[in-house]
Amino acid sequence: MGYRILEPADIAAYLHERGHWPDPADIQVREVSDGNMNRVFLARSADGTRSLAVKQALPWVRVAGPSWPMSPERADAEARAYEQVAKVAPDKIPAIHGYDPENYALVMEDMSDLEVLRTLLNEGASYGPHTSARIGEFVAQLTFATSDFGMASADRKALLAASVSPELCKITEDVVLSEPYIEHEHNHWHEDLTDLAAEFRADTTLRTEVADLRHTFMTSAQALLHGDLHTGSVMVGEREGTPVVRVFDPEFSFVGPIGYDLGLYWANVLVSEERARALGTLSDHGDQLALSWTAFEAEFRRLWPTRVDTFFDDAYLDRFLRRIWTESVGYAGTEIIRRIIGFAHLTDLTTLPDPVEASRRALLIGRELIVRREELTNPNAIRALTEGF
Repeated sequence: MGYRILEPADIAAYLHERGHWPDPADIQVREVSDGNMNRVFLARSADGTRSLAVKQALPWVRVAGPSWPMSPERADAEARAYEQVAKVAPDKIPAIHGYDPENYALVMEDMSDLEVLRTLLNEGASYGPHTSARIGEFVAQLTFATSDFGMASADRKALLAASVSPELCKITEDVVLSEPYIEHEHNHWHEDLTDLAAEFRADTTLRTEVADLRHTFMTSAQALLHGDLHTGSVMVGEREGTPVVRVFDPEFSFVGPIGYDLGLYWANVLVSEERARALGTLSDHGDQLALSWTAFEAEFRRLWPTRVDTFFDDAYLDRFLRRIWTESVGYAGTEIIRRIIGFAHLTDLTTLPDPVEASRRALLIGRELIVRREELTNPNAIRALTEGF
């Protein structure tokens, strides 16, 4: 039949036709699309005992419409990423029940009993002891398994060939690692941040360091990444008394520098901290960067003895992890800056009664993370930096 854009009225028949639901008359459907890119539908039985989610990639950016075309093939990248994660960390992603490559649609576990991490944080909740540690473990498990350390050479080459995503990578190269530092129509900011936006565009030291991170992003094919790992792509909650953390929306997945995923998460952690500081609701915000890094490092070291190529010894592992740390710090800075003076802003700041002071602090922290990333060698150094503004 070819690609068709699904509407709520289509979902019951669609799930039945694809073998996911025995009786199409027993389906209640509602659209819950919330992100920038895709449409999401929830299907539930009349008695509430059965439910599924359907996510479809549109041929454009959902929030912009047809004026910003975007290949729906990004859903292929998301499906590939879920397939890889399911092999090593199935407890950290939604269960995937099927992928329809013709319509670029995923059928997956209904996670409506969980909450988006960013939403909870914006409402004043704490992270709790498990969330950031599990994010660190998730990054370690996915990246080790898909790196040259955890995957045979032939399999790695096949993964590289399958995971090339030039359109989505170009978006990151532009929106995150270029546009905020030049005059560009995508950029916007609060009028009281105009001076800092201009300073950053004129800051040759900053621009050179961002160029270095951009080149690493473009050329360092270390492992398969989520590609858009932030507090809006994490759902948390409890099931039967057990904490649950689920990472979703890996549609920007590609093979790149491991530090990029960690950096994106850290940027969101640090911005959430500035929100809490502005509202006087700081709780465990300051612990999260350390918790995620400690868990990432511990899990990567735990997996190290299973490496495929034993030429890389423990001394090299120490060097490799130092490099990941440094690049993560830099990418955290670029993500903070683009989320305030670039294209897509964070509700952490935009929903504050007065977002200016917290935004200025975050921008200045972002700059320091980029230009001083070689000096900021551990989580305590980051903590001292954020408390020093």
